[in-house]
Amino acid sequence: MVAKMPTLLAPGRDGGRPPTPGPYRADHIRSGEPYELSNGHRILSMGTGRRGSLANLVGGEVLETDPAVKAAGVDLGFSRDRHHLRAPDVSVGDFANEPGWDPKAPPLAVEYADTGQDEAELGKKIAELLDAGTKHIWVVRLTGPRRVEVHEPGRKVRLCKPGDTLVAPGILKNPVPVLALYDRDAAHEATLTNLLQRRGYESLDAVRVEAELKGKREGQREGKLEGKLEGQRDAVLAVLAARGLAVSGAQRARILGAEDAGVLGLWLAQAVTAETTEAALAQKSSRAGKPRRR
Repeated sequence: MVAKMPTLLAPGRDGGRPPTPGPYRADHIRSGEPYELSNGHRILSMGTGRRGSLANLVGGEVLETDPAVKAAGVDLGFSRDRHHLRAPDVSVGDFANEPGWDPKAPPLAVEYADTGQDEAELGKKIAELLDAGTKHIWVVRLTGPRRVEVHEPGRKVRLCKPGDTLVAPGILKNPVPVLALYDRDAAHEATLTNLLQRRGYESLDAVRVEAELKGKREGQREGKLEGKLEGQRDAVLAVLAARGLAVSGAQRARILGAEDAGVLGLWLAQAVTAETTEAALAQKSSRAGKPRRR
């Protein structure tokens, strides 16, 4: 998390003796309070800046929608014992949708490091996560050249750059492009693939192929042109559904009534990244929305 400022840290090792435990316990910290715990010592975790906030949101979206993911959360606190409480920026695992801290460390954790990052505290947090059972920690560096540090138990830290992909076997189904952890467009593309796979389509190309096949079947009865249009209509609706965008009765009628292949192709392209169905259907031609020929 960006700009973590320690208010009270455990003292360093002195003469081989472990740090003295602090007075705080996990049950002293309430949900929403800006603190983590390290060996009973509070650590103040301040809010995230604009750049880090945007990256947190889109990166978390990519991970949460992966077809293999059971649960993902932002700033999820886990407490392995009463003296420790840690909250990675993004956690991926199998935790219940219930109040309270989770007792298990997430198998996959993501931390975003931007201007003002307390590197000593970040290093301590990584060590405690790995010691508690986290298998993969991805530290997304937002200052300087964009990069992701990969921390795994018993392995040297690896550096991944834009163009590389990250994997978490047994946790994620799909490789995650480094770019998708902080770039909005790349994140949307990866998220769309995940959502389509959750609906049984391997990719957007698979949606198009199925739509074309359906269109060809329809074309045998209604003519080649109508069959192609039918496939395009179905593809637009399938992409909107896969992305979870609400389609009103009027919007559905407009899509199903469109007879311009160019307009339908435009709508399909816009449906991939549009934030609302209205935006996906923003442009229309004079032929769009006419009653379908029977």
